[in-house]
Amino acid sequence: MSALPPANPSETSAKISLWRELGDAIRGTDADYTKIPLRRAVFLLAVPMVLELVLESTFAVVDIFFVARLGPSAVATVGLTESYLFLVYAVAMGLAMAVTAVVARRIGEGKPEQAAITAVQAIFVAVLVSLLPALIGILWAQDLLRLMGADAWSIEHGYRYTQWMLGSNAVILLLFVINAIFRGAGDAAIAMRVLWLSNGINILLCPLLIFGYGPFPEWGIEGAAIATCIGRGTGVLYQLWVLMRGGKHIRVLASQISLHGAVLWSIVRTSLGGVGQMIVAMTSWIFLMRILASVGSEAVAAATIAIRIMMFTTMPAWGMSNAAATLVGQNLGAQQPERAEASVWHIGWYNMAYLVVISVLFFAFPRALIGFFTDDAQVIAMGAEWLRILSYSFFVYGWWMVSVQAFNGAGDTATPTRINLVFFWLIQIPLAWLLALHLGWRETGVFWAVFVSETSVGLFTLWLFSRGGWKAAKV
Repeated sequence: MSALPPANPSETSAKISLWRELGDAIRGTDADYTKIPLRRAVFLLAVPMVLELVLESTFAVVDIFFVARLGPSAVATVGLTESYLFLVYAVAMGLAMAVTAVVARRIGEGKPEQAAITAVQAIFVAVLVSLLPALIGILWAQDLLRLMGADAWSIEHGYRYTQWMLGSNAVILLLFVINAIFRGAGDAAIAMRVLWLSNGINILLCPLLIFGYGPFPEWGIEGAAIATCIGRGTGVLYQLWVLMRGGKHIRVLASQISLHGAVLWSIVRTSLGGVGQMIVAMTSWIFLMRILASVGSEAVAAATIAIRIMMFTTMPAWGMSNAAATLVGQNLGAQQPERAEASVWHIGWYNMAYLVVISVLFFAFPRALIGFFTDDAQVIAMGAEWLRILSYSFFVYGWWMVSVQAFNGAGDTATPTRINLVFFWLIQIPLAWLLALHLGWRETGVFWAVFVSETSVGLFTLWLFSRGGWKAAKV
């Protein structure tokens, strides 16, 4: 018997190097992302950001999987509540964009102490803006659901879910903002571990508190909200502990915990575009859900499940896009605009390739995907239709993600806001109303309106990015 051929040394070395790089990405590294090879910088940032968002989206899917067992009205309650939470997410994500941009720029300039002061001011802002939504959600939860066209079950039994979710919105804001601090500094592995912890607790508690297994009370849909609050609250406590203890690139000292008016205003000013950007997009979704509520609870439930599946499958692409924001911010701070642009094109190709695969999955198995969460035939049919329509535009969606994050990472949050205003408010909402209600296409009209508007906004944003005006943004 002949001996086996010897292993190729270069091939073995490459495998070892890949595993070493993967370990560095998950553990975290003190590498300077403005100097190391670009492919390595993308890998070290993208891996933990992808894993972070995969688990976040896993929870969203697990959550709706258990809530769906309570019926279409329970799923609709989650969807209608999230329509309001989208406003909270809009503020959280807008703040996060600004914080990532400013922290990344300070780190790129070699000013970690200024990055830490920025972090403290961002936390102050997050706490302050959480107060009003909490008050409204606790006092007027039933009225909010009624305003969105909720059915009798949601108003009578589901409102406590709304109270918990809006009342605890501070943990949402802090989770977003503090993870943005870590990502902007280049400590993406810490942000990943935070969401592993918080969402791991969510996933564990969700079925226990919904169905009352073992010694736990059976709280139904309210239990889903309580599980989420406990998980996210634990994650925030861990974030604060790590921020004070110090990561690889940023640490907040006790002496830095004070108000700095100029820095705080810089964050608010930079975040206004990001908040406006997200509010435009999120309020568009509220209008779409209101149109779907006119069709029926099944349409709202189908859209809620479909959007959770979309969130789950696109989170890796968002993770890679977040890496682009950090690389753009840090490299602009280091006076390397061409390297900043190159990072975006690198990640854009990765995004497109990944989402083409997801498109095939959506097109081929839409009913099976929706059917995993519900056995309601009408909900399955509606949800499957939307997944198939979405599959036609995902390759463009991948480019939109990374190009819009390039603008945000540069600190130019105003340009995406103006783009969203035109494509979501002036095109998507009127088109959805025209097709769904005026022409009688019902939920199908909403789905096609989303396809038209989001494909158009993706192509336009990519074209505008290619012109390069974002390189001159100041933060």
